[in-house]
Amino acid sequence: MGNIVNEDIKKGLSETGENLYHWLEATPEEKQQIQLGPADEGAVEEHLNVISESLEKIEEGTFGICEICNEPVDDELLRMDYTATVCLGHYTEDELRQLENELELSQVVQRALLPQQPPSIPGMNIAGFSRPAQIVSGDYFDFIQFKDGTHGMVMADVSGHGVSAGMLMTSLQTAFHTLVPDAISPVEVLERINRLYIHNIKFTTFVTIFFAKFDSNTRIFTYANAGHNSGYLYRASKKEEFWLRPTGPAIGLMEGFNIGTQQVELKDEDILLLYTDGITEAMNAQGEQFGTERLAKLIQGNTQLTAQELANAILLTVSDFGDGKNFVDDITIITCKVG
Repeated sequence: MGNIVNEDIKKGLSETGENLYHWLEATPEEKQQIQLGPADEGAVEEHLNVISESLEKIEEGTFGICEICNEPVDDELLRMDYTATVCLGHYTEDELRQLENELELSQVVQRALLPQQPPSIPGMNIAGFSRPAQIVSGDYFDFIQFKDGTHGMVMADVSGHGVSAGMLMTSLQTAFHTLVPDAISPVEVLERINRLYIHNIKFTTFVTIFFAKFDSNTRIFTYANAGHNSGYLYRASKKEEFWLRPTGPAIGLMEGFNIGTQQVELKDEDILLLYTDGITEAMNAQGEQFGTERLAKLIQGNTQLTAQELANAILLTVSDFGDGKNFVDDITIITCKVG
């Protein structure tokens, strides 16, 4: 393996490890648990062990050596998956075909950002808004149809913000637009995206994602929450609230990625809110966070508003809470009213 590839992988792994260690040390336990989903921090430590073992092999000069023939593993393969231990010459036809698909997808993910179209969903009034803390945003929201014609709704937050987070957000959007039209469930898309990123040396952080599928005929809302903030559903007709909590870990956070789905039937007058933590973690002069309780009360007190009016009210209220100061984190919201 060439020295350039060796150094690239070493640099990427070191940065990934540093980011994960910082996350373990600096992130409050409550927020860690949200981003971990049902798992615990031991799964992250397993991921860190894989990174450490790879770095040790680089130092020892044993990294990227085929277990079968003791020849160097292909550079392109190692850039995509630094845990690869077998040369392409030893792959079966099926394995080569799958690898070819992954390599093609990896190239597609790096292409220019696809245009975002506003959704037209029968029986649902919907609005979305995103504001970067800096020039570019690490937040992402979108609406993409599944293969069966049902409506996909995604909200994501790249850990960190600024140019690097914005670049990753761009590739994430391209991945969603590439995968969702050929998929039938949120889980298969998230599993594919995790496989694409988890061992890629250019992916040095993690992403929380709330990804849902809405069938306007049955009004069934199926969601997979990969370590993202809990979605909020308020059933105005019965004054009931539901928090759509994580069903799995964030993308790229751990070696094992196990995620499930939950379903809820949406009814007339229901209000659904998806958001990034720039909303709930906005702070006032006293150092208090806006929090989920204030957010829920705001929704409950404004059920007469349209989706767009509700989005505007949230932004204005959060801005006033912070005394009109600039947001220190990217903020993104999707508001939906059913009926």
